[in-house]
Amino acid sequence: MYRHTPRPAQFLLTAAALLLGIGAAQAQQDTLTKIKSTSTVTMGVREASGAMSFTTGNGKYAGFHVDVCERALQGVQKALGLPRLDIQYQMVTAQNRIPLLTNGTVDVECGTTTNNVARQKEVAFAPTLYVEEVRTAVTVASGITSADQLAGKSVAATAGATAVPLVRKYAKEKGLDIQLLVAKDNAECFIMLESGRAQACVADGQILATGIARMREPGKYRVVGEPFNVEPLAIMMSKDSPEFKKLFDAQIASLSASGEIARIYDRWFMQPIPPNGITVNLPASANTQAAWAQLSDKPMEAYQVAKP
Repeated sequence: MYRHTPRPAQFLLTAAALLLGIGAAQAQQDTLTKIKSTSTVTMGVREASGAMSFTTGNGKYAGFHVDVCERALQGVQKALGLPRLDIQYQMVTAQNRIPLLTNGTVDVECGTTTNNVARQKEVAFAPTLYVEEVRTAVTVASGITSADQLAGKSVAATAGATAVPLVRKYAKEKGLDIQLLVAKDNAECFIMLESGRAQACVADGQILATGIARMREPGKYRVVGEPFNVEPLAIMMSKDSPEFKKLFDAQIASLSASGEIARIYDRWFMQPIPPNGITVNLPASANTQAAWAQLSDKPMEAYQVAKP
């Protein structure tokens, strides 16, 4: 048996304030040893990362990566012969997810993190199960259909996400005058778009599709233009716990081989999801389906995907 214990929101601030304190001490103990000795694992989750990782209220979280993490941890529990495994949720943000992982506050991060070379210097990644396109959401009324039309516009992107440097790079390369507004989280990116403060919100395509589906009038918004980038998203864990990674990766391989990954994907992207029963209606791309077969933990820079 395993059970979930949500952590209070206040803990996030406490944890962030103690990055060099008790968290540093926790980091000295590898993840597998911690799980064996405490029958507890802390899962980093996101508040509003599309259908990949989101809150359903009352300290509960759900989504594709959350579901995969839970299934994999059940397998870890079984492999270790533990009678129970207490899974604790810890909400993380794009800005603090890596520090909270490296200092031991969370053991595995199940959000929407791009696996790239820079991050692999600090953390490790499970095999990629979702290949994302960084896209642009706009209002239909704006008439914007391509990234080039963002010239002279205010564009929002979430702090700590790869979308921020991608927009800056694009504007510089194209010589476009784009006013970049850095949102504190994905929810604020949509608020900026909905309120008119920003004329576009740039983020992972599935975050945009899910966010639009949840808006009061989804028909007023659309995802447009060519992707800024194609990125492998993966579950993140400590670089200093190779045995845990080996065991966790084995569970991912089992889920893929059985076809369960495809069924989990269908549950979160093609069927109504909580808390309001919206349907994202985003079929798995060819790149994502290829990732299920390849099961690669290579970073974005070495990951071979077909660009649209």
